[in-house]
Amino acid sequence: MSAMKLTDVHVHLAAFPVPGNGCLLSPRMRKSALFKMVAASQGLPLRDAELSNRAYVERLKAELAGSDSVGRAVILGMDGAYDESGDLDDEHTDFLISNDYVFEAASFFPGRFLPGVSINPQRAGAIDELQRCSEKGAVLVKILANSQRFDPADRRYRPFYRAMARLRLPLLAHVGYEFSLIGRDQGAGDADRLVPALEEGVVVIAAHGCSTGLFFWEKNWPVARYLAARFSNFYMDVSAMTLPNRVGGLMRLRRHPELFSRLLFGTDYPLPVFSYPCLLAGARQDFRQARTASNRFDRQARVLGALGIRLEKDFTDIIKA
Repeated sequence: MSAMKLTDVHVHLAAFPVPGNGCLLSPRMRKSALFKMVAASQGLPLRDAELSNRAYVERLKAELAGSDSVGRAVILGMDGAYDESGDLDDEHTDFLISNDYVFEAASFFPGRFLPGVSINPQRAGAIDELQRCSEKGAVLVKILANSQRFDPADRRYRPFYRAMARLRLPLLAHVGYEFSLIGRDQGAGDADRLVPALEEGVVVIAAHGCSTGLFFWEKNWPVARYLAARFSNFYMDVSAMTLPNRVGGLMRLRRHPELFSRLLFGTDYPLPVFSYPCLLAGARQDFRQARTASNRFDRQARVLGALGIRLEKDFTDIIKA
């Protein structure tokens, strides 16, 4: 891996809808525990939507700039759900961060914020949107099929995946159950649903180390090892894996160094990063050092180091290949 600082491939944007930004936040989502947690942890001024949006980006910029370990962040959009006609399904879309807003936010920290767009292949003109975003400098496409209400394995989306491969846009795909947003079809987060994209030549990054998010039950673990053995274009990120519901997957990964070359750094910002996995590994001194890290990017890097998880590649190595 390059001697440069790491790239976090899994950093979420959050924004209130204001005129011109194309974002959406449903009343149901505003009442959710996740929304309240993010607002409180980020100190967002909720009475002023535009000020709140700026504050979120500025806090993210400051935390990234202050990191000793991480130098770049892929900031992610979040597409909505679409009906069979390809039109936005407002009733079933609780949270939408538009691609245009991603590009706008990326301009606040050029070269350090990398635009990660989100395109639901069910939407009308999905391939045209791929092309547009590629021309504007997108570095990957993020999907969260559980909440976006589509099956990534559906053969109808193979032309979309072929276009991604042609444009050399990696796919960052949520894996496992979804709790942060309101999941509909939890089976859409199964790792084996990513096979069609892999077969079409897309570089696929399975989020959260392919963990299910159900504590120590890891039905995706055998699938992850199979996909890594079969496809050279298969990777996993380590985002959110210090959370209690995903730490079982993290402890499994540390015992399989043959997979380290397939791991990419990620945090799932703004979700918290915890230090206690160091204690599970018997590394008390590392726990104290990780706990005192000034920001979550460095804390994640220290926890991974304490567990002996070596990240042999960076996202920048993947997109240059």
